[in-house]
Amino acid sequence: MDGDRSVFNRIYRGFLHFLRPLDGLGPLALRVFLGPIFVLAGLNKLGHIDDVAAWFGNPEWGLGLPAPVVMAWLAALTEFIGGIALLVGLGVRLVAMPLMVTMAVAAVTAHWQYGWHALPEQTLTMPWEWRRDLIAEAVVRKDKAVALLKEYGNYAWLTEAGNFTVLKNGIEFAATYFIMLMALLFSGGGRYVSLDYWIARHRGVTIADSGRHT
Repeated sequence: MDGDRSVFNRIYRGFLHFLRPLDGLGPLALRVFLGPIFVLAGLNKLGHIDDVAAWFGNPEWGLGLPAPVVMAWLAALTEFIGGIALLVGLGVRLVAMPLMVTMAVAAVTAHWQYGWHALPEQTLTMPWEWRRDLIAEAVVRKDKAVALLKEYGNYAWLTEAGNFTVLKNGIEFAATYFIMLMALLFSGGGRYVSLDYWIARHRGVTIADSGRHT
């Protein structure tokens, strides 16, 4: 029994040793996934900054946030610059924090009242959905819309690019991005595939060299 455990331990240590040079792939995947999302979101806000500020500030049909112009610019620049930084792996831990704040603000102000799911999943993908009433109501409205489209429209053509649904608009995406950013906050940009790694390595070599010459 002890021999079997010893063999398993050696195999497992060998497996971990094999993975070690590749441990930068996880942070890289997160960065490549998140970077373009934030860059495009930031560009969209920058291109429509007045509309974004109006939506941020209006208490009736918007978010009712204070200092909406400042908030709009902060959100746009944080997403745009942060997205670029994630892609190249520069200051990953630093940019992760304001991006996490942006996602938290978005989740609380724009999505919380709609619950968890972004789409009205009839089969829950997460057990903590707190607006199941909206799921039921969305299904009723979707069925009604589909019936009207089938009766008065070319439904086959209308659904060639995908089926119709009702956007529930919960916090699912904002929360998911927040968690992915949290992982980057603690892991950094990863070895070999980020500017942070090469900058830190260069500084380490420089310090070591200067230490030998003193």
